[in-house]
This record gives sequence, C-alpha cells and structure tokens, in this order.
Amino acid sequence: MMEFSENVDPIIQGYAQGYFLMADENDVLGWYSSRQRALIPLDERFHYPKSLKRVLNQNIFSVAINRNFLGVCYGCADRKTTWIAPELIDIYYQLHLAGYAHSFETWQGNELAGGILGITLGGAFIGESMFFRIPNGSKVAMVKLVEHLRQRGFTLFDAQLQNDHLARFGSYLVSEIEYQKFLQDALKNPCVFV
Repeated sequence: MMEFSENVDPIIQGYAQGYFLMADENDVLGWYSSRQRALIPLDERFHYPKSLKRVLNQNIFSVAINRNFLGVCYGCADRKTTWIAPELIDIYYQLHLAGYAHSFETWQGNELAGGILGITLGGAFIGESMFFRIPNGSKVAMVKLVEHLRQRGFTLFDAQLQNDHLARFGSYLVSEIEYQKFLQDALKNPCVFV
C-alpha cells in the first residue's frame, strides 16, 4: 500500500503507476495494487449474453456521460459492504472537476437506471465501480461504454478485479507486468473521453 494524499496530482500519478484507491472496513483510504488485473477487451473478444441483445434492440435506455456524476458515485457506494467511503466520493468529484473521472450512465426517461464510474488517463479507462437501479441498466452501460471507448480510440479498459459478472463480457486476467505494459502504452495515447 502507498501512502494516501488528497491532492489531485498525486492521485493521478498513483493511478498512472497502476495503483487504485479503496477504503477498508473502517473507511480508511489506501492505495492498492493487484498481482493480476481484470481487463475488459476492446476487440472482438468482448461479448455479452444473447438476452442482453434483445434488451439493446428494444432501446429502452438512453445513454449519457456525466449527466449525474454524483448520482452514479452514490449508486456505486449504495450496498451493504462498500469500499467507496464518503471521502473517496469527494476525491472522485475533485477528479471529475479536473476532467479525469467520469460517469457513463443509462437512463429510462428521467430515472437513472445504472452507470459505470471510471477514471481516464490517456487511452486508459480505469473502471472503478458500476451499479444499477433498473434491471439491465449497468449491463447496457457496459456494452455502450465499450462502443464509446472503441470510437474514441481507447486501448485499455481496466476493470481491476475479476468477478463472474465481468466474465460474462469476456473479461480476462493479466499479470501485473503485462498490465504495466498495457497501461504505459495507453498513457501515451491522447484520447478524449467526452
């Protein structure tokens, strides 16, 4: 673990070195890294369940970026056990104001259906968390986000930690050494998220 600082520049430097912020069970923030990283493929390896294709074809969700950034932060933190402490939401908001943190959202009418919270550095999208309030809201956000990242020329979608939900989209594990290479290459890529 690295020592934590509330300044935006050191936070960006931490992410650029492959670390990520998390709060422990006492809401104390710290820097973490992992021996393996889960990546979402931005090529033909990305896939999703057939049932989701039907949902996408129905166009029941609209997509927005940063329309309700704090709403997505709070949605991601709203669970029994969370590593997103109130202090971390404040940091995400400061990163958002500085142009680094973004929310990729799905909406059903005027209701926030789901979203993905992430940090962009060059051609890297570092996914911090996702949530849904309406079934399929976060899944549609994932598909649409991958499309958006492809269109914008991003080369890395870091999902940090593997789970069964991400595996349904083709997520795969890489070693810390491989991740560092992908990250450093992506940082050289001057992509614009919004």
